Amino acid sequence: MTDKSALVTGASRGIGFGIASSLAAQGYSLTLSARDEQRLAEVADTLKAAGAPRVVAVAGDLADPDAVGQLAQRHTAEFGAMDALIVNAGVGTAGEIGEFPMRRFDKTVAVNLRAPVQLLQECLPLLRAGAAANPGRGAKVVALSSITGVYSEAQLGVYGATKAALVSLVSTFNAEESGRGVTATAISPAYVDTDMSAWIKDRIAAESMIEVGDIVELVDSLLRLSSKAVVPNIVVTRAGTDGYRA
Repeated sequence: MTDKSALVTGASRGIGFGIASSLAAQGYSLTLSARDEQRLAEVADTLKAAGAPRVVAVAGDLADPDAVGQLAQRHTAEFGAMDALIVNAGVGTAGEIGEFPMRRFDKTVAVNLRAPVQLLQECLPLLRAGAAANPGRGAKVVALSSITGVYSEAQLGVYGATKAALVSLVSTFNAEESGRGVTATAISPAYVDTDMSAWIKDRIAAESMIEVGDIVELVDSLLRLSSKAVVPNIVVTRAGTDGYRA
């Protein structure tokens, strides 16, 4: 058993890698998930060098319920408790609702909503154990949502719907679990400068997007809060916009 452990999905690049790197530097042991096994193994080595006492890499597609179950089981076997669950993995493509392919819809719902629900269910005993071991700090869940889950935007209806559902899920989770010391926050940013935003960078310059480091700072702050404080959702807008769009 290590002093602190966290599970991070979508950890091989972008926001997930940024959060995992910060946690490693703070001495967290980590369970990491991403689809690319080779890339994830390289990330695991990097995070060990950055200070993580132990790193467990579990490659898999979170659209597959078995992969989600295996992820939670590995963390249970390795650590027995959990201080932080970072639900970061997500997928999304643009398209009008009237023409959106149902196959893409099913994939988006599976990764962006079904997997988080299953992760919460399977990790809840671990989070409760983490909160019981440290009642002053409790255990934390941070879920990466999107500003499109708060303010609607044309072409992003399906993606935004899954992210709105994630915000709602976090709110209800707090109503059920925060009294036991397990609290959750959704972070709902506009475009962040990552690979996932590459498709829009011909119209929105990368230098005008939110930096990964900004999201990492928010996560670090949330993990430092006492178990008495509940922050349901944080909306992060881009400078120079009206604040109601990605």
